[in-house]
Order: sequence, then C-alpha cells, then structure tokens
Amino acid sequence: MGFFDFMTEDIAIDLGTANTLIIHNDKVVIDSPSIVARDRVSGKIIAVGKEANMMQGKTHENIKTIRPLKDGVIADFDASEKMINMFIKSIPALKKRMFTPALRMVVCIPSGITEVEMRAVKESCERVNGKEVYLIHEPMAAAIGIGIDIMQPKGNMIVDIGGGTTEIAVIALGGIVCDKSVKIAGDVFTNDIVYYMRTQHNLFVGESTAEKIKIQIGASIEDLDGPPEDMSVQGRDLLTGKPKQVDVSYREIAKALDKSIQRIEDAVMETLSQTPPELAADIYNTGIYLAGGGSMLRGLDKRISQKTDLPVYIAEDPLRAVVRGTGMALKNITKFKSILIK
Repeated sequence: MGFFDFMTEDIAIDLGTANTLIIHNDKVVIDSPSIVARDRVSGKIIAVGKEANMMQGKTHENIKTIRPLKDGVIADFDASEKMINMFIKSIPALKKRMFTPALRMVVCIPSGITEVEMRAVKESCERVNGKEVYLIHEPMAAAIGIGIDIMQPKGNMIVDIGGGTTEIAVIALGGIVCDKSVKIAGDVFTNDIVYYMRTQHNLFVGESTAEKIKIQIGASIEDLDGPPEDMSVQGRDLLTGKPKQVDVSYREIAKALDKSIQRIEDAVMETLSQTPPELAADIYNTGIYLAGGGSMLRGLDKRISQKTDLPVYIAEDPLRAVVRGTGMALKNITKFKSILIK
C-alpha cells in the first residue's frame, strides 16, 4: 500500500434524478434530494439537497431551484458538478481533511444512457478529483444491492422505478441480456397527481405537495388491504383564486396514476417477450424484483404480479438498493471488473 493509496478515498455514488446517495466506508453518508438553488444575480449556488428542496416552489425572482438531472441523465452540467462537489465536501470523514483526497469512484448510470451522456458523468466526476472513475448500470447495481448473485448462469428480472426513469432488465452471467428504459417514473406520477387535482378538484397544488400526496396515500390499485386514511390537501382554488382544502382518498390517486402504471406494465411485458426461453424459465421460478422509490407505491407488486402471473418481490429498503449495490461493486472491484465501465 503506497502513499498514493493512503491518500485515496473510495466513494460510491447513485446520482439520481430525485435523490443522490453516497456511500463512504460502507455507510450511506449522503442521502439528499438532487436539487440546487442558485442566486440569479451572482450565479452562486446558495443551497443544495434538503435545504434547496425546501425552497422549491417558494422562491422569488432572484433565486432559482434547479434539478440538474432530468430522466436520469445530466441536464445542467454546471449545476450537477457543483452539486456533486458540495455533497462530496460535506461527507463527514472528508471534511476533516485539509485538502480533498483523490477519489476512486463507482457511479451508477441508467441503462438507456448514450455514450455522450456517459462521458459527461465521467468528466463531472474527474473534475471533483475523481482519479479512477468506474460506471455501473443501474439495474446491475440494483440486482447486486438486492443480494442476487449476478454472475450465475441464471436469469433474474429487475424493475427499478426511480425518479426520472424506470429501468427494466433481465440479468444473467454478469450482463444485461435484454433491457428497456422508460421515462415513466416518480416524477411522472407526481405530475399525474398535479393534473388530477386540477381537473377533478379545481385545486392547483405544487410539486412538493403532490409528492407528499404520493408518499402518504399513493396507490396503484383501488382495493388495498389496510388502506391509508384520506388526506387533507391544501392548494389554490382555480375558480376563486383563494387558498382551499380538499380531502383526497387513495382510490383517487390510484385512478390518477393508472395510465402511467399501465405503461410500466407494458414495458415489463415487452421485456418478458424479448427474453430468451431458457432465461424465461428461470424467471418463472425466481419472479420479478422491484427496486427504487417507485416500488413503494402501495399495491404495485400485486398489480404487476396479476399482469405477469409471476411472483413479485420488493427489495428491502428499495430507495437504497442501487447505492448499496454500487457500494458492493466498489468494494469488490476485481470481482465485478467485467461489469464496470471504465
């Protein structure tokens, strides 16, 4: 172990459209919304993560909140780079260091990403002192995080529903055999709820409120066992312009999300129909694994199971499955060399 190794720190990053998670020394040290607030006058970033998230929808003209990642890929280079940089600098163990150490990073990317977008992620990481940067595909990371032995000659199907994209992949022998990436995920669900509240209740709600509705009473089927209580939602009345409150039930949200969930189901069906027969036989026995925040939508496992006639399992702590897998790949770089993109 040379002096350089001593100076190098390993970090695993799941750069998500909605949340960014970072693992350092086997612990999740950053788990923050992927959002930055910028001062329009000076161009300085005034807040990132949770602080910036609280400002969303409540800013005046001098402050702008930006979500640097759109559909799982970097949309605003400058903002995303500063965001990654500020997150890395706020890792407790690295804060104490006098200067930023060299970093060995494994970063997770969507499977439908282009070469150009991949290079963008890499360059952003190299600029924040990443000496060795490896990339890993999201469904792969999710599979490792769930605890599947991906190197086996056995088919496993992963559906990872994030903020910007839903990644569906069949994995065997440490590779993705067939995959589909659809841009229907958490953000679309949130917009569906905004639209539904507007058209059905004449109530204009912001994104943060819609997000709260989704978490508190979000559902994908209209008959749940142990349904959540109705929720009081405040917003602006579109007719009178006054603030008002309405009560919303989970059944309404299931209706609001129905079309988007159908599109995810169709993508799952399409991926299954492209799966080679030997792997399809494996999936019949192993079932489908769900990961990502979207998999926590009530009744979604049941709904996909009814559609596919297969058992469906939700990963434990689905929000962190991807970053956990990325962290495991980082720890065993030699074992997973074949699936990491240098």
